[in-house]
Amino acid sequence: MAQNQHSVSSSVVVEAKPEDVFALLADPRKHPLIDGSGTVREGISGPDRLVLGSKFGMQMKLGVGYRVSNTVVEYEENRRIAWKHFAPHRWRYELEPVGESGTKVTETFDYSRMPLPGVVGRTPMPANSLKSIEKTLQRLKSHLENGDAG
Repeated sequence: MAQNQHSVSSSVVVEAKPEDVFALLADPRKHPLIDGSGTVREGISGPDRLVLGSKFGMQMKLGVGYRVSNTVVEYEENRRIAWKHFAPHRWRYELEPVGESGTKVTETFDYSRMPLPGVVGRTPMPANSLKSIEKTLQRLKSHLENGDAG
């Protein structure tokens, strides 16, 4: 777990190859399986495989239901993928090979591009996002290693 002035992140080592982890992350229809925030719902629209510039939408629920549209803004096959919606903050996944068949997965909520990121850092948003990241990473690990999102 790491936190700096403008982002929060956490990592987990998964017993899966980077290309398998990336395939899961690059398929927006799989995001509800691994979402640890409890906000991502079904109703995914967009391509089956995300690339730089891809747009995809999904139903969300945080108190009330709403729909969000995202754009992939960072992309390096089997290494890094990030997206954002209308606001400038990003959700980023970075993958590093570990041994013969493992992958270190780091998820980051990067709010450095938001207006007044120092103010955002004093709100509950970073801490809440970190909790969601940690749950997401555990669900991702469980899904890839055991076939479920426990």
